[in-house]
Amino acid sequence: MSEPPIVIANREHLWWLLNEASQLEHMILSQYLFAEASLKSGTEDGLTAEQANAVAGWRKVLHSIAVEEMLHLALVSNLLAAIGAAPTFTRPNFPQRSGYFPSGIQLDLLPFGEQALRHFLYLERPEGMQLQDAEEFRPVPPARARLDPADLMPRGQEYATIGHLYRGIEEGLRALCAQLGERAVFVGSPRAQATPELFRWPQLVAVTDLKSAFTAVDLIIEQGEGARGSWEQAHYGRFLAVWREYEELRARDPGFDPARPALAAYLRQPYDIADPQPLITDPGTRRTAELAAVAYELVLHLLTRFFTHTDESEEQLGLLVGTSISMMADVLRPLATAMTTLPVGPENPGRTAGFAFEMYYAMSNFVPWREPSWALLHERMRVLVERCRAAEKAGGPASAVAAAAGVRAAELAERVRAHVPPALLPS
Repeated sequence: MSEPPIVIANREHLWWLLNEASQLEHMILSQYLFAEASLKSGTEDGLTAEQANAVAGWRKVLHSIAVEEMLHLALVSNLLAAIGAAPTFTRPNFPQRSGYFPSGIQLDLLPFGEQALRHFLYLERPEGMQLQDAEEFRPVPPARARLDPADLMPRGQEYATIGHLYRGIEEGLRALCAQLGERAVFVGSPRAQATPELFRWPQLVAVTDLKSAFTAVDLIIEQGEGARGSWEQAHYGRFLAVWREYEELRARDPGFDPARPALAAYLRQPYDIADPQPLITDPGTRRTAELAAVAYELVLHLLTRFFTHTDESEEQLGLLVGTSISMMADVLRPLATAMTTLPVGPENPGRTAGFAFEMYYAMSNFVPWREPSWALLHERMRVLVERCRAAEKAGGPASAVAAAAGVRAAELAERVRAHVPPALLPS
Protein backbone atom coordinates (compact mmCIF):
# COMPACT_ATOMS: atom_id res chain seq x y z
CA MET A 1 0.00 0.00 0.00
CA SER A 2 1.48 3.33 -1.08
CA GLU A 3 1.91 6.09 1.48
CA PRO A 4 0.54 9.61 0.96
CA PRO A 5 3.00 12.02 -0.63
CA ILE A 6 4.85 14.39 1.70
CA VAL A 7 4.45 18.04 0.75
CA ILE A 8 7.40 20.43 0.89
CA ALA A 9 6.53 23.58 -1.01
CA ASN A 10 8.60 26.07 0.99
CA ARG A 11 11.51 26.18 3.43
CA GLU A 12 9.24 26.21 6.49
CA HIS A 13 7.63 22.92 5.43
CA LEU A 14 11.10 21.38 5.24
CA TRP A 15 12.18 22.98 8.53
CA TRP A 16 9.15 21.50 10.31
CA LEU A 17 9.75 18.00 8.96
CA LEU A 18 13.45 18.06 9.83
CA ASN A 19 12.58 19.12 13.38
CA GLU A 20 10.12 16.23 13.58
CA ALA A 21 12.77 13.85 12.25
CA SER A 22 15.16 15.14 14.93
CA GLN A 23 12.59 14.47 17.65
CA LEU A 24 11.90 10.99 16.28
CA GLU A 25 15.58 10.03 16.16
CA HIS A 26 16.08 11.37 19.69
CA MET A 27 13.13 9.42 21.06
CA ILE A 28 13.88 6.20 19.18
CA LEU A 29 17.48 6.09 20.38
CA SER A 30 16.21 6.74 23.93
CA GLN A 31 13.96 3.67 23.61
CA TYR A 32 16.95 1.54 22.63
CA LEU A 33 19.12 2.90 25.46
CA PHE A 34 16.30 2.22 27.95
CA ALA A 35 16.02 -1.40 26.80
CA GLU A 36 19.80 -1.80 26.92
CA ALA A 37 19.97 -0.49 30.50
CA SER A 38 17.26 -2.95 31.58
CA LEU A 39 19.24 -6.05 30.55
CA LYS A 40 20.55 -8.27 33.31
CA SER A 41 24.31 -8.40 33.78
CA GLY A 42 25.16 -12.10 33.73
CA THR A 43 25.02 -15.17 35.91
CA GLU A 44 24.90 -13.01 39.05
CA ASP A 45 21.44 -11.93 37.85
CA GLY A 46 20.23 -15.53 37.69
CA LEU A 47 21.06 -16.26 34.05
CA THR A 48 22.71 -19.44 32.85
CA ALA A 49 26.07 -19.12 31.13
CA GLU A 50 24.41 -19.60 27.73
CA GLN A 51 21.75 -17.01 28.50
CA ALA A 52 24.29 -14.54 29.87
CA ASN A 53 26.33 -14.86 26.68
CA ALA A 54 23.25 -14.20 24.54
CA VAL A 55 22.24 -11.19 26.67
CA ALA A 56 25.75 -9.74 26.37
CA GLY A 57 25.42 -9.99 22.60
CA TRP A 58 22.01 -8.32 22.62
CA ARG A 59 23.42 -5.49 24.74
CA LYS A 60 26.07 -4.87 22.07
CA VAL A 61 23.45 -4.88 19.30
CA LEU A 62 21.18 -2.45 21.14
CA HIS A 63 24.07 -0.14 21.94
CA SER A 64 25.47 -0.19 18.42
CA ILE A 65 22.05 0.61 16.92
CA ALA A 66 21.52 3.40 19.47
CA VAL A 67 24.91 4.85 18.48
CA GLU A 68 23.82 4.78 14.82
CA GLU A 69 20.62 6.58 15.82
CA MET A 70 22.85 9.22 17.44
CA LEU A 71 24.61 9.49 14.09
CA HIS A 72 21.21 9.96 12.41
CA LEU A 73 20.39 12.72 14.91
CA ALA A 74 23.68 14.44 14.07
CA LEU A 75 22.96 14.11 10.34
CA VAL A 76 19.52 15.66 10.75
CA SER A 77 21.13 18.45 12.78
CA ASN A 78 23.55 19.02 9.90
CA LEU A 79 20.64 19.18 7.47
CA LEU A 80 18.93 21.77 9.66
CA ALA A 81 22.11 23.84 9.98
CA ALA A 82 22.69 23.59 6.23
CA ILE A 83 19.36 25.27 5.42
CA GLY A 84 20.05 28.02 7.97
CA ALA A 85 17.99 26.64 10.87
CA ALA A 86 19.18 26.07 14.42
CA PRO A 87 19.27 22.37 15.37
CA THR A 88 17.42 21.63 18.58
CA PHE A 89 17.43 18.69 20.97
CA THR A 90 14.06 19.35 22.55
CA ARG A 91 11.30 16.78 22.20
CA PRO A 92 8.10 15.70 23.95
CA ASN A 93 8.21 13.45 26.99
CA PHE A 94 7.41 9.75 26.93
CA PRO A 95 4.96 8.19 26.39
CA GLN A 96 3.73 9.52 23.05
CA ARG A 97 0.81 7.36 21.98
CA SER A 98 -1.83 9.74 20.71
CA GLY A 99 -1.25 12.14 17.89
CA TYR A 100 1.96 14.08 18.45
CA PHE A 101 3.44 12.03 15.59
CA PRO A 102 1.52 10.39 12.72
CA SER A 103 -1.28 8.03 13.73
CA GLY A 104 0.81 4.88 13.25
CA ILE A 105 3.89 6.04 15.17
CA GLN A 106 3.74 5.71 18.94
CA LEU A 107 6.69 5.76 21.30
CA ASP A 108 7.27 4.52 24.83
CA LEU A 109 10.07 3.22 27.06
CA LEU A 110 9.92 -0.56 27.51
CA PRO A 111 12.33 -3.00 29.16
CA PHE A 112 13.90 -5.55 26.83
CA GLY A 113 11.52 -8.37 25.96
CA GLU A 114 8.90 -9.53 23.49
CA GLN A 115 6.90 -6.29 23.47
CA ALA A 116 9.99 -4.11 23.05
CA LEU A 117 11.40 -6.23 20.22
CA ARG A 118 8.09 -6.26 18.34
CA HIS A 119 7.94 -2.50 18.71
CA PHE A 120 11.51 -2.02 17.47
CA LEU A 121 10.89 -4.24 14.45
CA TYR A 122 7.76 -2.25 13.63
CA LEU A 123 9.56 1.09 13.82
CA GLU A 124 12.52 -0.09 11.74
CA ARG A 125 10.56 -2.01 9.09
CA PRO A 126 11.46 -1.22 5.48
CA GLU A 127 9.02 0.88 3.51
CA GLY A 128 6.19 -1.21 2.09
CA MET A 129 6.52 -4.02 4.64
CA GLN A 130 3.27 -4.83 6.46
CA LEU A 131 3.91 -5.43 10.15
CA GLN A 132 1.89 -5.12 13.35
CA ASP A 133 3.22 -3.04 16.24
CA ALA A 134 3.45 -4.57 19.72
CA GLU A 135 0.15 -5.21 21.50
CA GLU A 136 0.71 -2.28 23.84
CA PHE A 137 0.51 0.15 20.93
CA ARG A 138 -2.87 0.80 19.35
CA PRO A 139 -3.15 3.71 16.88
CA VAL A 140 -6.16 5.74 18.00
CA PRO A 141 -5.93 9.31 16.65
CA PRO A 142 -7.21 10.16 13.18
CA ALA A 143 -4.70 10.48 10.37
CA ARG A 144 -3.33 13.96 9.74
CA ALA A 145 -5.04 15.79 6.91
CA ARG A 146 -2.89 16.24 3.83
CA LEU A 147 -1.03 19.56 3.70
CA ASP A 148 -2.02 21.80 0.79
CA PRO A 149 1.10 23.01 -1.07
CA ALA A 150 -0.44 26.51 -1.02
CA ASP A 151 -0.44 26.55 2.80
CA LEU A 152 2.26 28.93 3.99
CA MET A 153 2.25 27.62 7.57
CA PRO A 154 3.82 24.19 8.16
CA ARG A 155 2.24 21.40 10.19
CA GLY A 156 2.57 17.69 10.75
CA GLN A 157 2.05 15.31 7.87
CA GLU A 158 1.14 11.64 7.67
CA TYR A 159 3.69 8.87 6.97
CA ALA A 160 3.58 5.23 8.00
CA THR A 161 7.31 4.54 7.97
CA ILE A 162 10.29 6.64 8.93
CA GLY A 163 11.91 5.69 5.64
CA HIS A 164 9.08 7.39 3.78
CA LEU A 165 9.56 10.54 5.86
CA TYR A 166 13.18 10.74 4.73
CA ARG A 167 12.31 10.05 1.10
CA GLY A 168 9.86 12.93 1.34
CA ILE A 169 12.58 15.16 2.77
CA GLU A 170 14.87 14.09 -0.07
CA GLU A 171 12.27 14.96 -2.71
CA GLY A 172 11.50 18.23 -0.95
CA LEU A 173 15.15 19.26 -1.03
CA ARG A 174 15.28 18.52 -4.76
CA ALA A 175 12.11 20.53 -5.41
CA LEU A 176 13.26 23.51 -3.34
CA CYS A 177 16.60 23.62 -5.16
CA ALA A 178 14.76 23.61 -8.48
CA GLN A 179 12.52 26.42 -7.21
CA LEU A 180 15.03 28.67 -5.40
CA GLY A 181 18.43 27.56 -6.61
CA GLU A 182 20.82 25.34 -4.69
CA ARG A 183 22.85 28.18 -3.17
CA ALA A 184 19.71 29.90 -1.89
CA VAL A 185 18.55 26.68 -0.17
CA PHE A 186 21.85 25.85 1.53
CA VAL A 187 22.46 29.18 3.22
CA GLY A 188 23.97 27.79 6.43
CA SER A 189 27.60 28.30 7.38
CA PRO A 190 29.87 25.27 6.76
CA ARG A 191 31.36 25.96 10.19
CA ALA A 192 28.02 25.04 11.77
CA GLN A 193 28.40 21.46 10.57
CA ALA A 194 29.32 18.45 12.66
CA THR A 195 32.29 16.93 10.83
CA PRO A 196 33.95 13.51 10.91
CA GLU A 197 37.13 15.14 12.22
CA LEU A 198 35.44 16.76 15.23
CA PHE A 199 33.24 13.79 16.11
CA ARG A 200 35.73 11.09 15.05
CA TRP A 201 32.84 9.51 13.18
CA PRO A 202 33.89 8.50 9.64
CA GLN A 203 30.29 8.11 8.50
CA LEU A 204 29.25 11.61 9.53
CA VAL A 205 28.47 13.77 6.50
CA ALA A 206 28.93 17.55 6.53
CA VAL A 207 26.01 18.97 4.53
CA THR A 208 26.80 21.95 2.31
CA ASP A 209 24.91 21.25 -0.92
CA LEU A 210 22.30 18.98 -2.49
CA LYS A 211 24.72 16.14 -3.16
CA SER A 212 25.93 15.96 0.45
CA ALA A 213 22.34 16.32 1.69
CA PHE A 214 21.32 13.29 -0.38
CA THR A 215 24.32 11.37 0.97
CA ALA A 216 23.21 12.13 4.55
CA VAL A 217 19.59 11.10 3.91
CA ASP A 218 20.63 7.95 2.07
CA LEU A 219 22.86 6.89 4.96
CA ILE A 220 19.96 7.21 7.42
CA ILE A 221 17.69 5.16 5.16
CA GLU A 222 20.28 2.46 4.47
CA GLN A 223 21.18 1.98 8.12
CA GLY A 224 17.68 1.20 9.22
CA GLU A 225 14.78 3.54 8.60
CA GLY A 226 13.40 1.72 5.56
CA ALA A 227 16.56 0.26 4.08
CA ARG A 228 16.74 0.19 0.31
CA GLY A 229 17.19 -3.34 -1.01
CA SER A 230 18.87 -5.70 1.43
CA TRP A 231 17.91 -5.09 5.06
CA GLU A 232 19.78 -7.97 6.73
CA GLN A 233 22.53 -5.73 8.17
CA ALA A 234 20.25 -2.74 8.71
CA HIS A 235 18.51 -2.11 12.02
CA TYR A 236 15.48 -4.19 11.04
CA GLY A 237 17.61 -7.21 10.15
CA ARG A 238 19.73 -6.99 13.30
CA PHE A 239 16.66 -6.73 15.52
CA LEU A 240 15.12 -9.68 13.67
CA ALA A 241 18.20 -11.79 14.44
CA VAL A 242 17.92 -10.84 18.13
CA TRP A 243 14.20 -11.67 18.09
CA ARG A 244 14.84 -15.14 16.66
CA GLU A 245 17.54 -15.91 19.23
CA TYR A 246 15.33 -14.61 22.03
CA GLU A 247 12.41 -16.79 20.89
CA GLU A 248 14.67 -19.85 20.68
CA LEU A 249 15.92 -19.38 24.24
CA ARG A 250 12.37 -18.78 25.49
CA ALA A 251 11.20 -21.97 23.80
CA ARG A 252 13.86 -23.94 25.66
CA ASP A 253 13.19 -22.19 28.97
CA PRO A 254 9.77 -20.49 29.21
CA GLY A 255 10.88 -18.84 32.47
CA PHE A 256 13.83 -17.09 30.83
CA ASP A 257 13.65 -13.34 31.46
CA PRO A 258 16.72 -11.41 30.29
CA ALA A 259 15.66 -8.02 31.69
CA ARG A 260 15.05 -6.39 35.02
CA PRO A 261 11.45 -5.16 35.54
CA ALA A 262 12.36 -1.55 34.75
CA LEU A 263 9.52 0.97 34.73
CA ALA A 264 10.00 4.37 33.13
CA ALA A 265 9.49 6.55 36.19
CA TYR A 266 9.76 10.28 36.71
CA LEU A 267 10.97 12.64 39.38
CA ARG A 268 7.82 14.70 38.82
CA GLN A 269 4.78 14.56 36.56
CA PRO A 270 5.89 15.51 33.01
CA TYR A 271 4.71 19.00 32.13
CA ASP A 272 3.36 17.94 28.72
CA ILE A 273 1.67 14.60 29.57
CA ALA A 274 -1.93 14.66 30.80
CA ASP A 275 -2.17 11.11 32.16
CA PRO A 276 -0.49 10.50 35.55
CA GLN A 277 2.93 8.87 35.16
CA PRO A 278 4.83 6.66 37.64
CA LEU A 279 6.88 8.73 40.06
CA ILE A 280 10.02 7.64 41.90
CA THR A 281 9.37 7.79 45.63
CA ASP A 282 12.21 5.68 47.04
CA PRO A 283 14.71 8.25 48.48
CA GLY A 284 17.88 6.44 47.36
CA THR A 285 16.51 5.87 43.86
CA ARG A 286 15.51 9.53 43.61
CA ARG A 287 19.08 10.59 44.40
CA THR A 288 20.41 8.43 41.57
CA ALA A 289 17.66 9.55 39.18
CA GLU A 290 18.42 13.22 39.87
CA LEU A 291 22.08 12.66 39.00
CA ALA A 292 21.11 10.94 35.75
CA ALA A 293 18.67 13.76 34.91
CA VAL A 294 21.33 16.45 35.34
CA ALA A 295 23.85 14.42 33.30
CA TYR A 296 21.30 14.06 30.49
CA GLU A 297 20.52 17.78 30.65
CA LEU A 298 24.24 18.52 30.31
CA VAL A 299 24.61 16.22 27.30
CA LEU A 300 21.84 18.15 25.54
CA HIS A 301 23.27 21.51 26.65
CA LEU A 302 26.72 20.61 25.30
CA LEU A 303 25.32 19.42 21.96
CA THR A 304 23.10 22.49 21.67
CA ARG A 305 26.11 24.72 22.25
CA PHE A 306 28.10 22.90 19.59
CA PHE A 307 25.40 23.17 16.95
CA THR A 308 24.59 26.83 17.81
CA HIS A 309 28.12 28.01 18.59
CA THR A 310 29.37 31.46 17.70
CA ASP A 311 33.08 32.31 17.94
CA GLU A 312 34.39 29.14 19.60
CA SER A 313 37.84 27.99 18.54
CA GLU A 314 38.44 24.59 16.97
CA GLU A 315 39.81 23.44 20.33
CA GLN A 316 36.63 24.55 22.09
CA LEU A 317 34.41 22.87 19.50
CA GLY A 318 36.32 19.64 19.98
CA LEU A 319 35.95 20.00 23.75
CA LEU A 320 32.17 20.41 23.46
CA VAL A 321 31.93 17.23 21.38
CA GLY A 322 34.29 15.19 23.56
CA THR A 323 32.66 16.32 26.79
CA SER A 324 29.16 15.47 25.54
CA ILE A 325 30.30 11.96 24.54
CA SER A 326 32.10 11.39 27.85
CA MET A 327 29.15 12.73 29.84
CA MET A 328 26.88 10.26 28.04
CA ALA A 329 29.18 7.23 28.22
CA ASP A 330 30.94 7.69 31.56
CA VAL A 331 28.32 9.46 33.68
CA LEU A 332 24.78 9.05 32.33
CA ARG A 333 25.00 5.47 31.07
CA PRO A 334 26.26 3.88 34.35
CA LEU A 335 23.78 5.91 36.40
CA ALA A 336 20.86 4.87 34.16
CA THR A 337 21.94 1.24 34.36
CA ALA A 338 22.24 1.42 38.15
CA MET A 339 18.70 2.78 38.37
CA THR A 340 17.32 -0.47 36.93
CA THR A 341 18.56 -2.30 40.04
CA LEU A 342 16.77 0.11 42.43
CA PRO A 343 13.10 0.13 43.50
CA VAL A 344 10.68 2.73 42.15
CA GLY A 345 8.88 2.87 45.50
CA PRO A 346 6.12 1.09 47.42
CA GLU A 347 3.46 2.30 44.96
CA ASN A 348 5.04 0.04 42.29
CA PRO A 349 6.00 -3.20 44.08
CA GLY A 350 8.31 -5.51 42.20
CA ARG A 351 9.36 -2.85 39.69
CA THR A 352 12.75 -1.21 39.38
CA ALA A 353 13.30 2.30 38.12
CA GLY A 354 14.11 3.06 34.49
CA PHE A 355 15.56 6.39 33.44
CA ALA A 356 12.73 8.20 31.66
CA PHE A 357 14.88 10.72 29.71
CA GLU A 358 12.81 13.40 31.39
CA MET A 359 12.41 16.78 29.70
CA TYR A 360 11.50 19.59 32.07
CA TYR A 361 10.51 22.35 29.66
CA ALA A 362 9.85 22.98 26.01
CA MET A 363 12.82 25.27 25.42
CA SER A 364 16.38 24.13 24.74
CA ASN A 365 19.43 25.08 26.79
CA PHE A 366 20.44 27.79 24.34
CA VAL A 367 22.55 30.78 25.46
CA PRO A 368 23.39 33.09 22.53
CA TRP A 369 26.81 34.34 23.67
CA ARG A 370 29.88 32.16 24.14
CA GLU A 371 31.24 33.39 27.47
CA PRO A 372 28.03 33.12 29.53
CA SER A 373 27.19 29.84 27.81
CA TRP A 374 30.43 28.25 28.97
CA ALA A 375 30.00 29.77 32.44
CA LEU A 376 26.53 28.21 32.76
CA LEU A 377 27.82 24.85 31.51
CA HIS A 378 30.58 24.85 34.11
CA GLU A 379 28.20 25.94 36.88
CA ARG A 380 25.77 23.09 36.15
CA MET A 381 28.60 20.56 35.92
CA ARG A 382 29.81 21.64 39.35
CA VAL A 383 26.28 21.12 40.70
CA LEU A 384 26.38 17.57 39.33
CA VAL A 385 29.76 16.93 40.97
CA GLU A 386 28.49 18.17 44.34
CA ARG A 387 25.35 16.04 44.14
CA CYS A 388 27.38 12.97 43.20
CA ARG A 389 29.55 13.48 46.27
CA ALA A 390 26.46 13.90 48.46
CA ALA A 391 24.99 10.68 47.04
CA GLU A 392 28.25 8.87 47.77
CA LYS A 393 28.17 10.05 51.39
CA ALA A 394 24.51 9.06 51.77
CA GLY A 395 25.44 5.47 50.95
CA GLY A 396 23.15 2.89 49.45
CA PRO A 397 23.38 0.38 46.58
CA ALA A 398 24.29 2.98 43.95
CA SER A 399 26.76 5.02 46.02
CA ALA A 400 29.81 3.54 44.27
CA VAL A 401 28.34 4.37 40.85
CA ALA A 402 27.59 7.92 42.03
CA ALA A 403 31.15 8.27 43.31
CA ALA A 404 32.65 7.18 39.99
CA ALA A 405 30.28 9.47 38.11
CA GLY A 406 31.32 12.37 40.33
CA VAL A 407 35.01 11.80 39.71
CA ARG A 408 34.48 11.75 35.95
CA ALA A 409 32.16 14.76 36.01
CA ALA A 410 34.76 16.71 38.02
CA GLU A 411 37.40 15.98 35.39
CA LEU A 412 35.08 17.17 32.63
CA ALA A 413 34.11 20.28 34.60
CA GLU A 414 37.76 21.28 34.97
CA ARG A 415 38.23 21.07 31.20
CA VAL A 416 35.27 23.39 30.66
CA ARG A 417 36.39 25.71 33.47
CA ALA A 418 39.62 26.48 31.59
CA HIS A 419 37.50 28.22 28.92
CA VAL A 420 35.38 30.34 31.27
CA PRO A 421 36.58 33.93 31.80
CA PRO A 422 37.85 34.27 35.42
CA ALA A 423 35.43 37.11 36.10
CA LEU A 424 32.48 34.77 35.42
CA LEU A 425 33.64 32.01 37.77
CA PRO A 426 32.07 31.77 41.24
CA SER A 427 34.10 33.44 43.98
